[in-house]
Formats: sequence, structure tokens, C-alpha cells
Amino acid sequence: MKKEVLGRVVEAKVTDENQTAYFVQVEALTCRLTKTEVENHLELGDIVKGFVYENEDHQLQMTFKIPAVGINQYAFGEVVAVRRDLGVFVDIGLPNKDLAVSLDELPEQHNLWPKEHDHLMVALTLDHKDRMWGTLATAEVFQQLAVKAEPTMMNQDVTVTAYRLKLAGTLVITPDFQLGFIHPSERDREPRLGEQMKARVIGVRPDGLLNISLRPRAYEAIGEDAAMLVAALEHQGGSLPFWDKSSPAEIKSYFGISKGQFKRAVGHLLKNGLIEQKDGQIFLKSIDK
Repeated sequence: MKKEVLGRVVEAKVTDENQTAYFVQVEALTCRLTKTEVENHLELGDIVKGFVYENEDHQLQMTFKIPAVGINQYAFGEVVAVRRDLGVFVDIGLPNKDLAVSLDELPEQHNLWPKEHDHLMVALTLDHKDRMWGTLATAEVFQQLAVKAEPTMMNQDVTVTAYRLKLAGTLVITPDFQLGFIHPSERDREPRLGEQMKARVIGVRPDGLLNISLRPRAYEAIGEDAAMLVAALEHQGGSLPFWDKSSPAEIKSYFGISKGQFKRAVGHLLKNGLIEQKDGQIFLKSIDK
């Protein structure tokens, strides 16, 4: 009987009330409906419609706050707690109830488990004891939800969420449901399941899948002085009449930094292949933006 009601939106009849709650009945089951959710007074016999779940006190409860997550219905929820002996708990918007995702569905390595504030796409499922659990969306579910990325996304900054961890790399999804892939060479460490990250698009495949990098652009990884030199070069059409033999006074007057700072900045840019020196000048090479 519970299986036909739990985790679903159903109609129920008001059968009783006390100071804090109404009691509604559906399929011979009685559920609590908190009065703070009800705008107008309900009478015995009234029919109401809401989402039924088992609250943290193991009581059946109905809520008018219908979650996006349901039986075979997937949506993202925020991780609010982690228990190594059980799994993680996800907030799906229910009053007094967070949804547990079993450790059996999580990575074997604990360092790859989601942390608080990470996001998992889950649906509801019931076990043989009619207990509600969260189950992770499969790769096939993400494929069904996917939106094909356009070539114009090339070089864009994006926020991505890791939804599957593989030896070959990390599968991610954007807020607009474009799917992406992070090769191990494009990250400094393996992301956690559910981790949200700032990233950039380094490729758009013909099938609409994004190639994603967690590494900064070359000019973002070179420090403030070097970035300032790049900006000055761009402003002056790609070349400046300065190099590492220029006088400290000239450098200070034009850039506002010491010659030591200038030389270090030039060194960083040369190392990253962003500039070249020739005939007393520095020249800007093409930059991957």
C-alpha cells in the first residue's frame, strides 16, 4: 500500500485535525499535513492534493511543497551531510526530510565522495521495507536530458558539475544541460562526484559534446605584472619598445614597476610562449583566450 503513495503526488481526504496539523487519509493510510502550509481552513471531508513522504520521525507526511525529485523523476539536490557508514544526504526541498544516497552508489575512494554543498542528480526509489532513498542518475539519463552545445561556446567560461567519474576522465554537465568531458591532462586533481567547478570550453565536438579544461588560460597563470604587460602589448598593437636591456628608469616611467619585476614578467611570458624579444622590442604572440 505504501509503495502506491510514498514519493508521489496524491489526493487525500481530511479526516481529523489538532492545533498544529490536519490528518489526511489516502489508500487507508493517514498522513500529517502541517497547518503552516495551509492558507485557508480545511473542513473534515475536504480533498487535498500533495506529495507524500516519510519524515525524519518516520511518520507519513503530506506537503504542498512538491519537490522536483520523484519516483523515476530526476533533479539536482544539494548535499547537506555526509556519513561514511551510510552515504550522503541530499536536500530536495522537503520539510524535515533529507534524502539518503547509499554508499553503494558512491565512489570506492572516500576522497571522491561528494561534500556538503555539492550537487547530485537523483530520483526517488523505495526499498523492500518501503523506505525512501535517493538513486543517482545514470549516464543514460544525462544523455536524455542533454542539450547539444553550439560552436559559439568555444573559449567560454562555464560552471560545470561532475556527474560521473571514469578512468578516462570526468563527465560534467553545465546549468544549461550541455554535457562535457574533462581529460586528466586538463585538471590538477580528479574532481569529486557532484563537485561544481569553474571551467572553460576548449573544444566543441560535432556531436555537441564539450571538451572542458579546469586549467587557467596561459595569460591567467602568469601573475599580475605579466598580465599587465600583455594588456599593454594588446593596447599598442602587439609590440612595445622595451626588453630586458631597457633602463630601470624607462621601465618604471612606462609600466610603474621595477626592472626586476619587469624581467620576471617577461621571463614568465617567454616561458609560456606568449611573447618574443627581437631588436630591443617585445612582441605579442597569439594567445588562447
